Amino acid sequence: MTAIEEVSTHHIDNAVMEKTLQSQRDRFTAEPMPSLQQRLDTLKALKNALLNAKVPLCEALSQDYGQRSTHDTLMADILPCVMNINYTIKHLKKWMKPSRRHAGLMLAPAKVEVIYQPLGVVGIVVPWNFPVMLSIGPLITALAAGNRAMIKLSEFTPATNKVLRSLLSEIYSHDEVAVFEGEADTAAAFTALPFDHLLFTGSTTVGRHVMRAAADNLTPVTLELGGKTPALIAPDIPLNMAVERMIYGKSLNAGQICVAPDYVLVPEEKVDEFVAEYQKQFCKMYPQGIASNDFSSVVNARQYDRLNQWLNEAKELGAKVIPCHPQARDDLQHRMITHLILNTTDDMALMQEEIFGPLLPVIPYQQVDQALDYIRQRPRPLALYLMSLDPELQQQVITTTHAGGMCINDAVLHVGADDAPFGGIGPSGMGHYHGKEGFQTFSKAKTVLSRGKFTTTKLATPPYGGWIQKLMLAFFLR
Repeated sequence: MTAIEEVSTHHIDNAVMEKTLQSQRDRFTAEPMPSLQQRLDTLKALKNALLNAKVPLCEALSQDYGQRSTHDTLMADILPCVMNINYTIKHLKKWMKPSRRHAGLMLAPAKVEVIYQPLGVVGIVVPWNFPVMLSIGPLITALAAGNRAMIKLSEFTPATNKVLRSLLSEIYSHDEVAVFEGEADTAAAFTALPFDHLLFTGSTTVGRHVMRAAADNLTPVTLELGGKTPALIAPDIPLNMAVERMIYGKSLNAGQICVAPDYVLVPEEKVDEFVAEYQKQFCKMYPQGIASNDFSSVVNARQYDRLNQWLNEAKELGAKVIPCHPQARDDLQHRMITHLILNTTDDMALMQEEIFGPLLPVIPYQQVDQALDYIRQRPRPLALYLMSLDPELQQQVITTTHAGGMCINDAVLHVGADDAPFGGIGPSGMGHYHGKEGFQTFSKAKTVLSRGKFTTTKLATPPYGGWIQKLMLAFFLR
């Protein structure tokens, strides 16, 4: 049994995690600045291990879900990691290079530069919806920045966790990367550890607890949460194009994505046409409905029951529920296709909480400004999607709404942009990772001012009131 496997049992003694953290910190202290070549070798080894494990990972995720599309796993879990590694390898030398800054006349003569220094040990808390991308993705950035990492995997993906443990144990000792599993008590103990940085991906509710736990140690946090991501269909865009651009974002992983469209705003006079077009395109993508192997299951009975409860409550409160295919549900296998929901009200649970599944409320509006007000009056979402070909409206939405990220005439795919940051705002999260911004998140930007034999500092020291000081103040305070 490897070191990683030894610390990955389901019942974790808190002392084991504390010991691992101390061990990683000791090793980091001994090697506080890994070279570019060391980091590149680490990333290349991770890429090779990931590619070698792609088939077992697809099989394991399908086992954990009951049925998960192989294409969903390849496209949304494994491919983003491979692309991320390739991009990071290409740009890492430039990111690591000290950044020259201007000292300014007041500090001259001096050299000022910013050194990007590894933080130490990074904690990563992984959710169940994309357990590969949301564990390996942050790990790539943490390792690129020169850190060590401890990873808490979700207890709801045990088969996938087993493959990930095996994958990581091939290339890392537990002093470099340590993996843990466990229930909520393990997660609580994990987030209370004094990491040098903690990245959490999950719900807004749990994110608040994570931030409180981290505060006791003054641990900086990156919170990737969620919220109710809107999709706004403008009056100008043809409905078939609008549906085509957004439907994949809601169908991928059965809508169990933090950036999936959570509700869609549609011109009032086009609601019926939108419903018909959505059903038409859904049936084209998944002609067998719930029997299609391309459509993933809801992850487990617990999440399936939650979605059913919200559907039943909505019906009782007057909502109209429209399945997108006649073969709509399989209670035994916790499978559910997309259901469109009309006549919603704010007192329904599915309009108050992030849906995180194949339910899509359709909200009618009369004027675009009314739709924008609807978005702005609610907590700031992780993503916002606009379906419009009108450049003026596009600019209006960009500049007058807030969201962690945005797509125009697309959905979800902005997360795959390697050369751009990803992160939330307000209740949908804080901080960024991915790309250069991710490297900076897991680094300390340390300012270093250097002087030689000559210095002007003595001209500014007491006793005050000399003519040179008066001249300096008069010059700089003009």
